[in-house]
Amino acid sequence: MRIIGGRYRGKKLFSPLSEAVRPTSDRAREAVFNILYSLLPNNWEDYDLLEIFCGSGAFGLEAVSRGIKSACLIDKDTTTAAKNAALFPAEKDKIKLIKGTAENLPFADKNKKYNLYFSDAPYHQGLTEKALDEAVKKGWLANGAVCVLETHKDEQLAIPTSFKLLDERCYGIAKITILEYNA
Repeated sequence: MRIIGGRYRGKKLFSPLSEAVRPTSDRAREAVFNILYSLLPNNWEDYDLLEIFCGSGAFGLEAVSRGIKSACLIDKDTTTAAKNAALFPAEKDKIKLIKGTAENLPFADKNKKYNLYFSDAPYHQGLTEKALDEAVKKGWLANGAVCVLETHKDEQLAIPTSFKLLDERCYGIAKITILEYNA
């Protein structure tokens, strides 16, 4: 695994030790960032990213490499994400790690809303919708937030009425669904 674009392009990342963790492929990650470049109206430094089920933290750290304002990485095991975040000492003020489950997020800081969201839940466990619902209920998402959801290509998502479908594409066994949140 490596960073594929931005200031730290080519930087190698630690892979998760657990077989249960399935990082987003470099190809799919690059495709998602290309879609976001064309979709997002502002520059990267105008976005705060919330990454749920962060695993290795590769997606959030890729965003940091590309100049995002901040990245909050959440997972029940942040060991690998913490090792990878430590590879970016000059960016430490941009990266926040939270150990917790996506199905029971803590309440968000009242002064901090995220306008970009990424979730790569374990496939076929119904956790994608639960995590998105928790992010809304606990006040993590800003109105207009762009939400990128990675699921298995065969999974059917129940898109809540407060979200609008912007795009959907498959890369190998992964399906990328991009939504916009309207509070």
